[in-house]
Amino acid sequence: MKQTIRMSPLGGARAVVLHRPHANLLALTRQLKVIGLEVEEAWPELTPRARTADFVFFDADMGYDAQFPWEPGSAPMPLIALIGSEAPGRIEWTMTIGADAQLLKPVSGAGVYSALLIARASFDRRRALAAEVAELHRRLEARPAVVRAMMILAAKGGTEEECYDQLRRYAAEWKMSFEDAALRFVARQSSGASLDLRFRR
Repeated sequence: MKQTIRMSPLGGARAVVLHRPHANLLALTRQLKVIGLEVEEAWPELTPRARTADFVFFDADMGYDAQFPWEPGSAPMPLIALIGSEAPGRIEWTMTIGADAQLLKPVSGAGVYSALLIARASFDRRRALAAEVAELHRRLEARPAVVRAMMILAAKGGTEEECYDQLRRYAAEWKMSFEDAALRFVARQSSGASLDLRFRR
């Protein structure tokens, strides 16, 4: 899957930093504002408003699941972990929560901009892959309907190629995927709705 990496400016983006009052928080907030981001601070939990943020930074050392108003791994924006401890349990939790990039503590000006870009690219790639997998699952689940539609059309006297072309024409006419057209066709046949089943030879 080829993907174009977004390298657009970050100015005007909104970042929420989930971190207790600390020198790391001050350093990160200062650097984000230099880059041009709007910054909000939160502790100990994110508010529902955080769902509309462009980025969320969080303290991986003191973090826990209940801080986030979404299930682990399903954040609606890129997450960037602030990591000081390399304890295996903390690293495992950080990956489970769905971090797209990381910054090592103590936080300085270095690395913040690149962490933002890497997090956004990783998030976009993960979201595109999830959408692709979901579409593949949907199409796979619709295969029985395709087989059923082909059988119905074949019973009307069409060859396999003619049945396929007929179903493809329905998909074009209804402006939907081949699989969705098969589902609609089978549903209409089951309900007794009439369809033009003439094969063009």
